Amino acid sequence: MRPLGLCFHLLECKPMSFSSLPVSTLGVPRIGPHRELKSALESYWSGASDADALQKTATALRAANWARQYGLGVTVIPSNDFSLYDHVLDTTVMVGAIPEHYGWTGGKVSLDTYFAMARGNASVPALEMTKWFDTNYHFMVPELHRDQQFSLTSSKPLDEYLEARALGLETRPVLLGPVTFLTLSKSRDGNFDPISLIDRLLPVYIEILSQLHDAGAEWVQMDEPCLVLDLDTVTKAALRHAYYTLQQALPSLNIMLTTYFGSIVDMLDTVRTLPVAGLHLDLVRAPEQLDHVLSAMHSHQVLSLGVIDGRNIWRTDLAAKLNQLERVVAKLGKDRVQIATSCSMLHVPVDLQAEADLDSEVRQWLAFSVQKMEELTTLGLALANGRDVVSHALAASSDAASHRRSSRKVHSESVQSRIVSLSPEMAKRQVPFSTRAQEQRAALKLNLFPTTTIGSFPQTDAVRKARADHAKQRISTEEYTAFLRQETEQAIRWQEETGIDVLVHGEFERNDMVQYFGEQLNGYAFTTHGWVQSYGSRYVRPPIIFGDVSRPHAMTVDWACYAQSLTERPVKGMLTGPVTMLQWSFVRDDIPREKVCQQIALALRDEVSDLEAAGIKIIQIDEPAFREGLPLKTSEWQHYLDWAVSCFRLSSSSVRNTTQIHTHMCYSEFNDIMDAIAAMDADVISIETSRSKMELLDVFTDFRYPNEIGPGVYDIHSPRVPSVTEMTDLLQKALRHLSPEQIWVNPDCGLKTRHWKEVRPALVNMVSAAQALRNIFVQPAE
Repeated sequence: MRPLGLCFHLLECKPMSFSSLPVSTLGVPRIGPHRELKSALESYWSGASDADALQKTATALRAANWARQYGLGVTVIPSNDFSLYDHVLDTTVMVGAIPEHYGWTGGKVSLDTYFAMARGNASVPALEMTKWFDTNYHFMVPELHRDQQFSLTSSKPLDEYLEARALGLETRPVLLGPVTFLTLSKSRDGNFDPISLIDRLLPVYIEILSQLHDAGAEWVQMDEPCLVLDLDTVTKAALRHAYYTLQQALPSLNIMLTTYFGSIVDMLDTVRTLPVAGLHLDLVRAPEQLDHVLSAMHSHQVLSLGVIDGRNIWRTDLAAKLNQLERVVAKLGKDRVQIATSCSMLHVPVDLQAEADLDSEVRQWLAFSVQKMEELTTLGLALANGRDVVSHALAASSDAASHRRSSRKVHSESVQSRIVSLSPEMAKRQVPFSTRAQEQRAALKLNLFPTTTIGSFPQTDAVRKARADHAKQRISTEEYTAFLRQETEQAIRWQEETGIDVLVHGEFERNDMVQYFGEQLNGYAFTTHGWVQSYGSRYVRPPIIFGDVSRPHAMTVDWACYAQSLTERPVKGMLTGPVTMLQWSFVRDDIPREKVCQQIALALRDEVSDLEAAGIKIIQIDEPAFREGLPLKTSEWQHYLDWAVSCFRLSSSSVRNTTQIHTHMCYSEFNDIMDAIAAMDADVISIETSRSKMELLDVFTDFRYPNEIGPGVYDIHSPRVPSVTEMTDLLQKALRHLSPEQIWVNPDCGLKTRHWKEVRPALVNMVSAAQALRNIFVQPAE
């Protein structure tokens, strides 16, 4: 691989000369093999570098991505799949949908405005952020209003298409489709439906598509993942109208309508009427849709088959996959079939070759982005030239699949025995919440409007350096432990001085809320460079669940006990819940996901019991990914919710009545799953409500949620410090929905990514806001 910053002509990297069916990635990781994008962004944000340096890194990353794909034999290479922060935000900027409080007055959108929308600043909050369908990628939610006007304010798709062309490469530009863009948008005008803006939005799409067509683009990839949702008749009509309008304006431009994350069978009556030249299917998530689509396609359309998993890291059994593909090619012909990843590979790491320390047996079962491109090329060559051309690759793939199925690393008789012995009683608390609440209040003796934080405190440069030094054996385990104890004690003392009621130990010993636990469980493997973008410059290294999960020893008890020994105030035990441990890992695909979740829940149940036995009175089991795991089709919701709730309760229900169970969820819509949230039966739930100005509490009110709630009173993803008045006003809004006895006061998420200079004043203000409410509701003793 050539150095990232080297400019070169891509034709110097010409791949092998065998003919191949067209193969496409749909999109690749943006972050760079060594997280170059993260470094460039954070350097720019800190003021250590300028916009030119940031754009230089971005240009080099794009060139390297194109070169990598071309060199590995990918024949349909995307452009405009790169983003400095988020592709939905890029689309929002491109169409000029910038809320007025960002101060944009027209013309080109500056980087400062772009990043203010993404991150907020001292003057304005960021746009709301939520999950991209059912993935762990977060996008910035567009905010639209009834009188919204659109205009083309960015030439990014054209610029990047021409950038690739200058390097000698023809690409297929990628655009987020207009219907998905509006479907994902938020109304700022009550019940106003953004899809009604389709006629105002389409001229902007026509303008950018015309520019691309005039520049020589023959195909455009139009991503419409909303097609796997349950769309109403108005949205279906907008979809038909949109694509007929685009076709009439640009009759010679070929559109590859790209769907992913599920089946479009329910939408076939609509999709088959659309005037598009190609259709992409996700055959990893929904293989059953293939025959339905084949029978509905028009004779001129190209079918893109998403057969390589763009969301998980398991190696594909290529010979088995060819059995499916050869049938399609025989029916449609080689000129009407493309082979592709199921979705963009934004969701997987860059290159398995970087993982020299990964267990060798597990490693042979995996494929990251680079390896998935090799798999694509193998399939394309086999379908075009016969299997003999790639016989060695096919044999190696089959051997790896066979070895994985039979490996002793994968299966544990003791774990399977525990699963068989599960009973419904294990997932039930001893008494209802109303009884528990009285006992907990008597035992904990907390203030009205008790204050707490979600769990983590800033991971400072000193903390990260100490962790790195320990990992590289530059300091001993004893020295590292002493450092962590010092950080923990300082955090406890500061919380006491600030007046926080329920303390946390700060989690300085933890690298990531899932990885930290996975490293201590059997059945998990870990990467060194397997970074995946969560949002912006926030990357995670998802653990790999390759086998049966169990807990060989206590994971958090020592640190919880140490922190509790420093104070008389309660210190929360902090765990990541079973559903989030599942959702934020790369999960084995050889057994149902709910069975994996049950195994994790049993391991956490053991930890909860040990924490309680050690004297920890409040245990938080975070489930930020609970809503994220909800299937995209409502017909599949109940099955998921049943097992997800059961697994949470299995992990949390072994404790006494006086032990208080908390959970935390963030950046999720709860309106349609309130029954399940209540069924989790956590004593306290903390949620993100600051960006929505407490709007999320509407559903808790309508539902009459019985337990206690900590509505987040400030947005931790922004560097701004909210005032006491601002947080008090939010709490006053919360009181329109909840009783004083129900309300906890806390930030909306963990503070790991923030700086102490922001955290300290914000939490001081938060405590003052809680005290202001107490002054109203608690009468002084005479």
